[in-house]
Amino acid sequence: MIAKRDTLSPIFRKQMSEKVGQVSLPFDVPEGAVVSGWFAMNAELNPYPLMKRLVEESGVQLALPAIADGRLIFRAWVPGMQLQRVGFGLSEPGPEAKEVDPDIVFVPMLAFDLAGNRIGYGKAYYDGGLTRLRAKKPIVAAGLAFEEQCVETVPVEPHDQKLDYVITEEGVRFSAGT
Repeated sequence: MIAKRDTLSPIFRKQMSEKVGQVSLPFDVPEGAVVSGWFAMNAELNPYPLMKRLVEESGVQLALPAIADGRLIFRAWVPGMQLQRVGFGLSEPGPEAKEVDPDIVFVPMLAFDLAGNRIGYGKAYYDGGLTRLRAKKPIVAAGLAFEEQCVETVPVEPHDQKLDYVITEEGVRFSAGT
């Protein structure tokens, strides 16, 4: 799936990331909600256009994922804030950034199916992070991907967390409520 995604041209990826940024969301975004995206790497869909739109429309507070003590946490982030480079080409807010519990988590992926299952990078960080957040409060977990990342079936393991929504440049591709 990485190789398939990597064949998408940079122009296409930019255009489709911007298109995802304009999709009508199937859930409410309360004013001041904490919304986590991610800092795109390699050929990933870039969630920033959608995050920027939500700041402008709903005054949300942004967060980015970070790894601390071997688990996924979320730290407050504002555009322009210095990020630290960590392993695997990732960038994240440093420990000086406030840890937050997002209300809405946009989730990256390598592949998804139309049942709301996803394949990540194989370390189950997001599964653990979503499990912890869902134990604290109701959240929305929405996967963002290119349409080309849709597969017939994603293998599911007991620890895997199902997404509430999957959104691509074609719109909402999965909704747990339907």
